[in-house]
Amino acid sequence: MSYFEALMLALIQGLTEFLPISSSAHLILPSAIFGWADQGLAFDVAVHAGTLAAVVIYFRREVITLLRAFFGSIFKRQRGKEVTLAWMIVLATIPACVFGLVMKDVVETYLRSAWVIATTTIVFGLLLWYVDKYSVAQDDEYQAGWKKALFIGLAQAVAIIPGTSRSGITITAALYLGFTREAAARFSFLMSIPIIVLAASYLGMQLVTSGAPVHAGFMLTGIATSFVSAYLCIFFFLKLISRMGMTPFVIYRLLLGIGLFAFLLNQ
Repeated sequence: MSYFEALMLALIQGLTEFLPISSSAHLILPSAIFGWADQGLAFDVAVHAGTLAAVVIYFRREVITLLRAFFGSIFKRQRGKEVTLAWMIVLATIPACVFGLVMKDVVETYLRSAWVIATTTIVFGLLLWYVDKYSVAQDDEYQAGWKKALFIGLAQAVAIIPGTSRSGITITAALYLGFTREAAARFSFLMSIPIIVLAASYLGMQLVTSGAPVHAGFMLTGIATSFVSAYLCIFFFLKLISRMGMTPFVIYRLLLGIGLFAFLLNQ
């Protein structure tokens, strides 16, 4: 891997992790189209660390409040909307963990292909458009009861399929349940924190046990680039989402999916 590839892959990770366009799809595509080598475990850990730092720092006030509420509910039996939201995020994380452990090998073996990515990119893009157009957007994230949290969590579990988009499918589910666009995005981003922590921890353990080489320059490039791009992505997405809606991302997904099919059919 060259520094240019490291920069581009980290930029892709940072920009697509929180947009509803699938980060996994965009990270698989360079190898499928340009023949780039796999970036390796160390680089995967680096870009996960960068995007995790971005979302935690952006939502630092909410993260501190929710952590206090979570532990306060355990040790001091505190109650309140922050306690409820904290527990709903925990509940929403469980399905993805279970599904990831059970289905990881199946996905790695059968579903990490450009054909699957092209299909899911279009299908889930159209679903996002439909829900965004016809949903009744009135609730905020603090109105996420256990049924809603579990539904969004199950949607997040589906995102293990490449091309689905974790943020895309969770925002779609939240919009379907009546969340406003901003609330759907915030809940999706807050949900991403434990998932990214778990993913980075898993990859980190694999890295330690595998003894894979670590290139400090590539690691620093990955962390810095993914952090900056992810932070800016979250900032502008939340600022603009109420005005522009999901249509630009749906159009992008459709064009990407059609372009992929055209590329694959010409191989």
